[in-house]
Amino acid sequence: MSEDNKVTRRRVIQGAGAAAAVGMVGFPYISRAQADVIRFGHLTPRTGFLGPLGEYAVQAADLAVAEINAGGGVNGRKIELLKEDSINPQTASTKAERMVERDKVAVIIGEISSASALTISQVVERTKTLFINTGANSDELRGKGCKKYMFHIESQNSMYVKTCGRSLMSQGLVKGKKWFSLTADYAFGHDLLRVAKKFMEGNGGAFAADKLVPTDVTDFSPLLLEIRNAKPDLVISNLAGNQITNFLKQYSEFGLPFPVAGFGFDTAVAWGAGRGNFLGTWPLVWHHLLDTPASRKFVADFTKLYKRPPENQAWGDYNAIKLTAQAMAETKSTDSTRLVEHFEKGAKFGLMKTREGYFRKADHQMMHEMYTVQAVPPNQLKNQWDIFTSSPPVPGPSESLEIIATTADENECKMA
Repeated sequence: MSEDNKVTRRRVIQGAGAAAAVGMVGFPYISRAQADVIRFGHLTPRTGFLGPLGEYAVQAADLAVAEINAGGGVNGRKIELLKEDSINPQTASTKAERMVERDKVAVIIGEISSASALTISQVVERTKTLFINTGANSDELRGKGCKKYMFHIESQNSMYVKTCGRSLMSQGLVKGKKWFSLTADYAFGHDLLRVAKKFMEGNGGAFAADKLVPTDVTDFSPLLLEIRNAKPDLVISNLAGNQITNFLKQYSEFGLPFPVAGFGFDTAVAWGAGRGNFLGTWPLVWHHLLDTPASRKFVADFTKLYKRPPENQAWGDYNAIKLTAQAMAETKSTDSTRLVEHFEKGAKFGLMKTREGYFRKADHQMMHEMYTVQAVPPNQLKNQWDIFTSSPPVPGPSESLEIIATTADENECKMA
């Protein structure tokens, strides 16, 4: 049954006049003593190299809360959204603790940085507060860094690599080929490079070179010169945030002939590179061209409000808030321990895709479909947004959703 037909989802999510209610999300302080309010904490980077993604996350979170409140809230209680810029891991930890201890939030939603998500997870584990990670990808967060009270709607790095890897193998760009990789020099990038190397070595390829790139680097010309001299079969991006924007723009300017692919990707950073500068093959957890009723509605509502289509980070924060509200309605509770139990029992959630998703009990990773997109040639672009074509869902309809995730042998999670 699709999410459009689920009674619980309809009760929690829908409501006339949702768009008009968006301005209500930031209303003034309301006392915890008012039992008709449920506080959601939203933490995500709104400055720095991940800031452009964080802005989409905030806008989507506002939209989700406005829709829920316009539809009557959760079991008759409105949601109040408390929003903060997580900035860096230390600040993220401090703000998470303040949200839990002082503001008494029922759940923390958000984050993009894997390093910050790890520090938030330590706070929520100690305080037994639910945390839905919407943008941090590292396998380690689902592996040896897994936590009882942390769940992941964002896909793990292994899911991104295996999804994109299928496409690269079909293009003959893996076996017997040499890759030149550029990797963001922080927790996410290191984890992604490890997973990419494991995939490459397991499928008969090799690395011509792999370069760590500091997150504040904006000039890629020295690296592009190295790429030109190395003459790789494929250039791989393990970059993040506006690193990808700068890389794509400068790669196009250099006019290098080598094909490009990436294992970490956000549509917003490709849009930021400018019309005609996007190229290559990339994996996505969701995109604005997905043709399902729920996805089309989300794109239309978001675009009407913000004058631009949503991208994949917006999808993550929007759906994290919606599924948390749905779980609270289904359990008739805001207690984190009860919500954890509900998720671990295999609760299903409509995610705007062709199949419902669920959190895997072993590591709390959401099992759901992904996609591989390929750049539209510049001379075929119709507008600044529709810059790629998409594969069908991965895994396919006859495959288990878990086929692209880490296996039991690969996963080091020991859930407390």
